[in-house]
Amino acid sequence: MSEKLRGACLFAQSGGPTSVINASAYGVFSTAFAMPEITGVYGAANGILGVLNDVVYDMRREDPEELKLLVNTPSSALGSCRYKIADPEKDDTDFRRILDTFKKYDVRYFFYNGGNDSMDTCSKISRFMQSSGYECRVIGIPKTIDNDLCGTDHCPGFGSAARYIATSMAEVSLDTKVYNTGTVTILEIMGRHAGWLAGAAALAGLSGEAPDLIYLPEVDFDMERFIREVSEIYKAKNNCLVAVSEGIHYADGSFVSEAAVSATDGFGHSQLGGLAARLAAVVKERTGAKVRGIELSLLQRCGAHLASQTDIDEALLAGKTAVEAAVNGITDKMVVFVREDRGGEYACRTALEPLALAANAEKKVPREWINEAGNGVTQAFIDYAAPLIRGENRRVTENGMPRFAKLKKVRPE
Repeated sequence: MSEKLRGACLFAQSGGPTSVINASAYGVFSTAFAMPEITGVYGAANGILGVLNDVVYDMRREDPEELKLLVNTPSSALGSCRYKIADPEKDDTDFRRILDTFKKYDVRYFFYNGGNDSMDTCSKISRFMQSSGYECRVIGIPKTIDNDLCGTDHCPGFGSAARYIATSMAEVSLDTKVYNTGTVTILEIMGRHAGWLAGAAALAGLSGEAPDLIYLPEVDFDMERFIREVSEIYKAKNNCLVAVSEGIHYADGSFVSEAAVSATDGFGHSQLGGLAARLAAVVKERTGAKVRGIELSLLQRCGAHLASQTDIDEALLAGKTAVEAAVNGITDKMVVFVREDRGGEYACRTALEPLALAANAEKKVPREWINEAGNGVTQAFIDYAAPLIRGENRRVTENGMPRFAKLKKVRPE
């Protein structure tokens, strides 16, 4: 592979959005604009579907000042998708369409921003391009609030979601103590198989308002034990605050959520929900206490007003690193974060790992970071997550409201 490869780059976003995903997009665009090897900078509409359907935008025709606002704009500015692509060795129909789009725009650099399944898509595309003899460098850019990508210390999006959850938990904690009547409050937090987000509720303790109990999917759930633990705390404090991951399950693997397996997404994953309401109903029936169930839902991933500047800066860095690596001749890799200790302070640098390492694999919370009882996290978890939520979001506002990017989305001529 020649070191200097001239051609256009194409960027796409996939899977569930985060509050910092567009910071990675800006990292890609701003870096690509400055590279003489990159002759065109394009963005695909709705992830890989935009590539398949030839719906792409010319990012050079966007207002540069508007593009800068992407850094603090939540959701996926180009649109996202949940589309599972086949193995190219079994069915190359989609891949031939992708190759047609690449050839049409002379795409020699492809960047895909997403989570586990997105890295699988990225890996398959890389494999097909190599087998087809079409020179195209493919780099995956990590993104997921779930923080479950293998190969990286943490993922862009997690820190801001963790900060939102911890802040909300602390605020709810204060609210539950307003009246002299007792209350049990249960917050349902995202996380199908990995409990990183639910564990982040413990960071509310940095404000002195930690939840009493935290349940993660890494430990089998026992309803009788749950009722007993809630009851003991409620009797002792006349109050109990609980954080639960949406994906908690019984020992047989079945989800506690009453809405489990009611539907699946494009990758075949169960769509969960209703857990807080279900647990609240059980606790009320068994204890007679006043109980409130709260589901944070999409607010966890789109709450850009609580995004951590550390997360924003690292998301931006991930996009920048991807472009620089590709131009320097690297392909079939994912950008990862490596944690460092510099004089006792948190620091982070980027590295590159094979796409196959993250494809369809999930990183769980280490069991040793969960307390022995399985109803909380240890100090090691807090020490890991705390640096990621730091830094005040330096965002642009107008009329007291955040100013988000408004893209023209102009098609190439």
